[in-house]
Amino acid sequence: MRLTFLGTGTSTGVPQIGCSCKVCTSGDPRDNRLRASVIVGIGGKNILIDCGPDFRQQILRAGSPSLDALLVTHVHYDHLGGIDDLRPYCKSGIPFPIYCRNDVALRIMELMPYAFGPDRYPGSPRIEINIIKENIPFLISGVEKEIIPLHIRHTPKLNILGFRIGNLGYVTDCKIMPQETIEKLKGIDTLVINALRHESHPSHLNLREAMDVIELVKPRKAYLTHASHAIGLYSEIAPDLPQNVILAYDGLTIEILEN
Repeated sequence: MRLTFLGTGTSTGVPQIGCSCKVCTSGDPRDNRLRASVIVGIGGKNILIDCGPDFRQQILRAGSPSLDALLVTHVHYDHLGGIDDLRPYCKSGIPFPIYCRNDVALRIMELMPYAFGPDRYPGSPRIEINIIKENIPFLISGVEKEIIPLHIRHTPKLNILGFRIGNLGYVTDCKIMPQETIEKLKGIDTLVINALRHESHPSHLNLREAMDVIELVKPRKAYLTHASHAIGLYSEIAPDLPQNVILAYDGLTIEILEN
């Protein structure tokens, strides 16, 4: 299994508009972060996780690989604002499958009413929404591995999804990691988890909190994503992390070991 980070930034991206801090003005490409999204390659199929407003730029930069399905973690715009750009993947009249919670499905239909119903605009993407629920595994056509939607809490009132796919755990926009989810992640090879900054935040794990989750899950390797400019320069932060914890950056591709 292979994972490519299309984007590793938070909702504002890095550089942040109007900011002249040392991270936003850095010449190191690892300090430039588009909105968080990944492609998971498995068994000849490519699964996109989240499709934010930077998707067109991201997928062109990645060489326009084939895509077979989209998993959406939650309703926020930085995770689903690029779905209209999936139009080139809706060929031959075959709808492109999207897997998400019911609240996400409703938000997509609110944002793109022209893509649904009898008066659907002919140029709109043909998409097929499949409703999934936390802790209930499902399969994607052509993909042998079961996908487990994980219960994640973004805020005390907003539950969202992470995903376990084989030996990979993908968690972003987490603030509270339920014990049941920690148990479902134990034994994985690779954990991808959000680490927004060093200071506390009301709806995201900071670096210390992310490290605490990593210590509980104990993956072979962990990759930090969904970082803001407040995480600091890559060249300063990355060397101080434990050997098995890596600060991810846009374009990074990794291999996930299977049992």
